[in-house]
Amino acid sequence: MAGPQQQPPYLHLAELTASQFLEIWKHFDADGNGYIEGKELENFFQELEKARKGSGMMPKSDNFGEKMKEFMQKYDKNSDGKIEMAELAQILPTEENFLLCFRQHVGSSAEFMEAWRKYDTDRSGYIEANELKGFLSDLLKKANRPYDEPKLQEYTQTILRMFDLNGDGKLGLSEMSRLLPVQENFLLKFQGMKLTSEEFNAIFTFYDKDGSGYIDENELDALLKDLYEKNKKEMNIQQLTTYRKSVMSLAEAGKLYRKDLEIVLCSEPPM
Repeated sequence: MAGPQQQPPYLHLAELTASQFLEIWKHFDADGNGYIEGKELENFFQELEKARKGSGMMPKSDNFGEKMKEFMQKYDKNSDGKIEMAELAQILPTEENFLLCFRQHVGSSAEFMEAWRKYDTDRSGYIEANELKGFLSDLLKKANRPYDEPKLQEYTQTILRMFDLNGDGKLGLSEMSRLLPVQENFLLKFQGMKLTSEEFNAIFTFYDKDGSGYIDENELDALLKDLYEKNKKEMNIQQLTTYRKSVMSLAEAGKLYRKDLEIVLCSEPPM
């Protein structure tokens, strides 16, 4: 028999640290798609109600649907029926609501990828913790945002607490990309479409017709279209252009090497 469901972390606290906030986020965004939606949202709302009332397990009240509707009208700022990280940050009292300031500062996934490429020099899909400050500082410069040293230090420490959970001093690209607003986070679009290295190698070889070890922008375009069709995902031309541009930010002089694309499309960064 399953034991009682683990109590979601910290929902009852008056004020959350950024890392507690992220634990809550990971707990409810169970499929990691960048939104709390559907069943996840019901669970979140029920747990939030329970934490606010400070009681034990609350049965779903008759007007649960109504209350949840009111709640969504208040917090689902873009009315898409889902809660994303920035909306959650407004629901929960986070002491250093740095996620929101960061998002206001960072413009696009292309800027993010350009900064990433500069620091992930060995193309491992990770940057080292000691490079994080430089990465954040570059990102804020690209977005044309002035910031002071203490603020930068605070961002760096907070992000380390949030993302380097196993303390190995490395931060993964897909984790860090969660700093981007959902619509800009093209890496999330590949959730559920992640490839094993065998699948990836087969696809890359197919598009790298001359075996040069890299593909160009047009080949990437074709590759992304095929990937979307294979996964029966809808994709408009504007989105495709944006993703292609973001992925091409990893390229070197218009050449996208196998290792760069692998970081975006494979389930685990190559070791």
